[in-house]
Amino acid sequence: MTRRVAVIGAGLAGLACATVLARAGHAVTVLDKGRGPGGRMSARRVETPLGQVTFDHGAQYFTARDPGFQAQVRAWALAGVCAPWPAAGEGAWVGTPAMNAPIRALAQPLDVVWGRRVEAMVQGEAGWTLIADGAPPLEADVVILATPAEQAAVLLDAHDAAGASLARATPAQPCWTVMAAFSEPLPVAADIFRSPGTIGWAARNSAKPGRGGPEAWVIQASRDWSAAHLELPAEAVADRLAGAFADLAGVDWPAPLSLAAHRWRYARSGAAGSEALWSPETGLGVCGDWLVGPRVECAWLSGLALARAIAAAPAPAPV
Repeated sequence: MTRRVAVIGAGLAGLACATVLARAGHAVTVLDKGRGPGGRMSARRVETPLGQVTFDHGAQYFTARDPGFQAQVRAWALAGVCAPWPAAGEGAWVGTPAMNAPIRALAQPLDVVWGRRVEAMVQGEAGWTLIADGAPPLEADVVILATPAEQAAVLLDAHDAAGASLARATPAQPCWTVMAAFSEPLPVAADIFRSPGTIGWAARNSAKPGRGGPEAWVIQASRDWSAAHLELPAEAVADRLAGAFADLAGVDWPAPLSLAAHRWRYARSGAAGSEALWSPETGLGVCGDWLVGPRVECAWLSGLALARAIAAAPAPAPV
């Protein structure tokens, strides 16, 4: 039986789930509040006097341990949308030419509507109605929440108290990220810095496979520093992390072509210990990395697990 499926969230979990269900013949619509694909695998493009620079300002790389995800990564590699990044360690992969390339590839054949923030879900006799800003109501037989735990909890409150409680008990950790471009390469040999101090991670983004353009660095604060300075203005964060990175790398900080900071409130997910949540009685499902663990692969595994559960279940009965 063909079902109308609405997926809220076009990150890796939501798109993995949507792909399987669409291939099974269901009518799938994906809604995402963002302007384009990526989620935590987003990339930001910045114009500079020396040309455009692309920053991977979310997830820096991913690994593949599960055989199914390894097969998916090999398929992405053959399609030219990911490549190994040895500098980050054995088994590290990045999207090419930007981190969001695999997400774009998954989204391309699907019906994805960008710029749609779902504000409410209403369950009725004929199924679900989604209320989104700037759009007519969307009717669906099945609703899938593929958002960070904090956002899922709000939408689950009226329909799944246990799921909402689990989501609130699995909060994500924040991360401040600074993006800096320079007219000349910084005089450091290493492309990656890891530190237990203020700077948790820094990488020469322009040295990743498939990149080009001016010298570009992504600098991410540690979890503790990000949490302690979460409400600091972005300009102040950029200045402080620039100074901390200069000290860590042992370089003078030159005048950048561009400098910006981005606050990820939900950067590193928790792990609730469940692959996915699914209620065949109501037709409501939940997937996301926060259910499995804080790795890119975990989002894909969760989305796949939910799709398989839905495919094996009978259609929900009217309420």
